[in-house]
Amino acid sequence: MKRFFVYILASRKNGTLYTGMTNDIARRAWEHRTGAVDGFTRRHSVKRLVYVEELATARDAIRREKTIKGWPRQWKINAIEQDNPEWFDLTRRLNR
Repeated sequence: MKRFFVYILASRKNGTLYTGMTNDIARRAWEHRTGAVDGFTRRHSVKRLVYVEELATARDAIRREKTIKGWPRQWKINAIEQDNPEWFDLTRRLNR
């Protein structure tokens, strides 16, 4: 069964935020971290994976990504701090 994820990256605590979705969170986190794909995250050095949600379908993940992207910045910060108050990079947890 395929898995789908919505995630938020940050440049640092309370720094620049980026919201995305993927069906392979470990690969996508690596791409952002290494700058493998040109774009916003590489230009703004947004590499720290600070928030992840798993969803059942691609449609649910796309809908959730759009919802989160529409949130005010403070709502995103609140979501991050509820699950990850220290803004730790969650990438290491993906490889366990």
